[in-house]
Amino acid sequence: MSKPEVLSPAGDIESFDTALRFKADAVYLAGKSFGMRTASKNFSFEELKTSCEKAHALKKRVYLTCNTLPRNADLPHMPAFLQQAADCGVDAFIIADLGVFEMAKRYAPHVERHISTQGGIINYESALAWYNLGAKRVVLAREMRLDEIAELRAKIPDELEIECFVHGAMCVSFSGRCLISSFMTGRDANRGDCAQPCRWKYHLYEENREGQFFPVEEDDKGTYLYNSRDLCMIEHIPELVQAGVNSLKIEGRAKTYYYTGVTTNAYRHAVDEYWDHREDPDYHVSPWIVEELEKISHRAYSTGFFFGEPGQETVNGGYIRRYNAVAVCEEGSNEDNVCVITQRNKFLVGDTLDILPPDGFSYEVKCLSLRNEEGEEVPSAPHPMQRLSMTTDREIPAGSVIRKRN
Repeated sequence: MSKPEVLSPAGDIESFDTALRFKADAVYLAGKSFGMRTASKNFSFEELKTSCEKAHALKKRVYLTCNTLPRNADLPHMPAFLQQAADCGVDAFIIADLGVFEMAKRYAPHVERHISTQGGIINYESALAWYNLGAKRVVLAREMRLDEIAELRAKIPDELEIECFVHGAMCVSFSGRCLISSFMTGRDANRGDCAQPCRWKYHLYEENREGQFFPVEEDDKGTYLYNSRDLCMIEHIPELVQAGVNSLKIEGRAKTYYYTGVTTNAYRHAVDEYWDHREDPDYHVSPWIVEELEKISHRAYSTGFFFGEPGQETVNGGYIRRYNAVAVCEEGSNEDNVCVITQRNKFLVGDTLDILPPDGFSYEVKCLSLRNEEGEEVPSAPHPMQRLSMTTDREIPAGSVIRKRN
């Protein structure tokens, strides 16, 4: 067994910095082309270079997604993209297409090549084939059970690493290869432009009852025919490690810095805690770690395919939102418990706030007063990205995420 890597998502610089602050071992992201999340801001080459330098200074790694399925017209742009990304210092490319894999070998030979979950790897012969072609890591299909992963691990070289998604949104299709978006909107999910029609609400329509729609209701918001529950394996780190998984991947490059911070913090503590108690056969993750993942917006959780084929119970309705991020602490509290924050959502003087520090447990404080940049007392923080001084009844460290229960 080896201690697994905590691999966090970043769709922009703020999420990237948050992942590092909350102690991810590695971060995966995309450039402006060839990534599977075009809705995210993603990274210019200049931003990518700066981000790699930040990560490497902390001995962390950066993986660049090149996991779209490109058409012929896309390929002439690939060599320069790969070379420039390599010059920026990325540690690995995440690749789905065999042709792109060979181009990466040719144009950026010193950069590791990881095979994306889009590759649909679900058996050891497929993993071995990619290893023999030069892959350093395989990101397994989400549809594999833990016992299948353990068997695969036993039949591949130790040098070939295994990465698995352990948290986040689940796609209705096999390994993310979906045509619903293309069919319904003309937006190609396999080229990073998914419109997520599987998250939409659907109703039945009877041809002889024009204009009448019949919901097959699951809740008061309608029915969700394709809408998978979110994946959450926070309580099963021991089983993942014992199956031979080297990297625990958190889904969410299209999500916020707040999501990245909370999930990274939870999995960081869960992995470290388990590793310190790995000889204990009765180990269970601390409840506060599990509770942290209830503080982000999410669908009801499940363990996906890890413990067997999921059934109808994995179909789920809308999001659960118990907390909102309201600010980030830019400068930690002084001796008078005054800190400097930037606002993200409105909150009021007198509110009880939940603090997630970059290291350690979350805890609550009370907002006693707020002052704007002119030093004037204000009753609330209503303006996005407004910089304020906040007095509280407890210290808040720099880099903390500040949130409020709904």
